[in-house]
Amino acid sequence: MFTRWWTEDSYRRERIKRLKRRTATVMALALVLAATAGCSLLPKEEEEEVLPVITPPTISKKPEYTVRSETLETAVSAVGSLKSRREEPVYFTSEGLHIKEINIKPGDKVAAGAVIASLDVEDLQKQLRKKKLEFRKQEVAMKETLRKRDEMDPIEFEEASIVFEEARTELSDLEAEIAKGVLTAPFSGTVLSVSAAKGDTVKAYEPVAVIADTSDLVVAASFAKEDLEKVAVGMKASVDINAAGVFEGKVKVMPSADSDTSGSNGNGGGGAPGGNGTTPVKDSLDKYLIVQLDKMPSGLNRGTPLSVKIVTERKENAILIPISALRSIGSRTYVQVVEEDGSKREVDVEVGKQTSTDVEILKGLEPGQKVVGR
Repeated sequence: MFTRWWTEDSYRRERIKRLKRRTATVMALALVLAATAGCSLLPKEEEEEVLPVITPPTISKKPEYTVRSETLETAVSAVGSLKSRREEPVYFTSEGLHIKEINIKPGDKVAAGAVIASLDVEDLQKQLRKKKLEFRKQEVAMKETLRKRDEMDPIEFEEASIVFEEARTELSDLEAEIAKGVLTAPFSGTVLSVSAAKGDTVKAYEPVAVIADTSDLVVAASFAKEDLEKVAVGMKASVDINAAGVFEGKVKVMPSADSDTSGSNGNGGGGAPGGNGTTPVKDSLDKYLIVQLDKMPSGLNRGTPLSVKIVTERKENAILIPISALRSIGSRTYVQVVEEDGSKREVDVEVGKQTSTDVEILKGLEPGQKVVGR
């Protein structure tokens, strides 16, 4: 009996121990889980910001230039075009009549004396026929007067003669006016432009067309007055003709001092300017500097644009530096010279000619030295 009690008691104690160990294990596991869950509920720590590396800016090095020895040319230039040596507007000298026919159009070739246009002179022709009949009567009367001259008072005869001559002059003037109704080409050439149309009312000396001899072209350019003062006949010129290339030549003719002088042109009537109109100013070559090329290229057209460059002064072995390397303070002009060890020193210089990019140094520098730009 004692043995059974002891066995049961031992068994009970063993169960209590196992229960305690299981409880401790469960509690330990619960603590671990609680700790893990608690960590997940905390906010995430912010990642540390990575700042970029700031590199201090480098100070740009000023440019350096080598002092050069070259040929220095001073030149003047201007634009121009190829022009016909002979180019004239043609016009009527009559006033108030209508154009009956225009026989030309731009680009047409015309021969000297060819009819360009004509006016409606039918009314004038009717007046001419009437005046001719009247003049025939006056001729008969004048013949009778001549037969009676010895019997007439000298003053009476003189008056009759004057009346007869006035009638003859009126008839001649009317015939000339009708003749002016036909406009002809003054020379063989090409019609450049036509500024009138059939039915237009003409004004005296107002251009109807412009005719040019396109077989004889010259280089013509307009230079500024101050540039012309540096140019003389015989100077070498370089002509850059659009799409044709650069050609050499010489100044042949300088522009006229009185370039606004208007010229006359040949027209069918051949009359001089009268009270009804003013002779139009034509685009005369007298207004331009003319260059004679050593060899005129073929296949060029009148009006082709070009540029002319004339060297007015040339100096060999001139010492040059860029304008940007020249410095000045007040009346002092100087440059910064780079020494062999890289150091810099200021040197006063004497300046000569200047172009758009370079300046000549007369004193203070030698070729091969280096100067600092700005």
